[in-house]
Amino acid sequence: MDANQASSIDLDIPHAEDGPLLYAVADLRGVAVQSGQHQHARGQLFGSNTGLLSLVSETANFVVPPDYAIWIPPGLPHGARSHGPFAGWSIYIAPSACAGLPDTVLVGALSPFLKQAVRKAANWPDKRELGPPQINLARVILDEIAALTPMPLSLPLPRDPRARRIARAIADDPAAKTDLAGWGRWAGIAPRTLTRRFIDETGMSFSAWRQRACLIRALELIAAGNPITHVALDVGYDSLSAFIAMFRRELGVTPARYFAAGRPS
Repeated sequence: MDANQASSIDLDIPHAEDGPLLYAVADLRGVAVQSGQHQHARGQLFGSNTGLLSLVSETANFVVPPDYAIWIPPGLPHGARSHGPFAGWSIYIAPSACAGLPDTVLVGALSPFLKQAVRKAANWPDKRELGPPQINLARVILDEIAALTPMPLSLPLPRDPRARRIARAIADDPAAKTDLAGWGRWAGIAPRTLTRRFIDETGMSFSAWRQRACLIRALELIAAGNPITHVALDVGYDSLSAFIAMFRRELGVTPARYFAAGRPS
């Protein structure tokens, strides 16, 4: 991304408990957005209206397509960038209100109600002094966040340094043809140990993890405007039909329909 074309998504938000229960900002937009590694004292729910956002934490990589949102617990270091033009919104929640919310990062599909509630909160005339009606809506938004259903849009990273080195290399180039034994030789880890590390530390088999890496990279490339045929080759598929079949298995629709309609209902 050209740094001259990117705009930061860091905002002047209330610090921790020094401010309202919930603070919302809508209609974030730009040619592209990016933010280096940082953290917030407040919990954050970041949503996409158009465009796709990638987020990197110490434990996993994530993508946030249109009509999805990502929940980030308080104090968790992360960095983000968009792939092409992006428009979205963000809400920041006081730490004391995060006790009943997920304690890990997750990407979930948005309900129409949550989208409208966030937009209404972003348009409160005084967002730093909430009255009873605003507090009631804020608590409903918290219930909606707690009910988010995780989607297969995250790529957990193993803790073992050798396995993590392999994971980073595959995430950078999912089209690499190296097999399990070849990756093991490259990183100095026995294939059987590598298989166990992925299952124990990511909850996924090595092959399933590799397929998820292909899916996430494909979403980024398509969102950036690359033709689907080229994307299939770039993530290691020899045929377009095999790539489309994988995409449909994971997300329920073809790539073209997915990006045309936002996401399946």
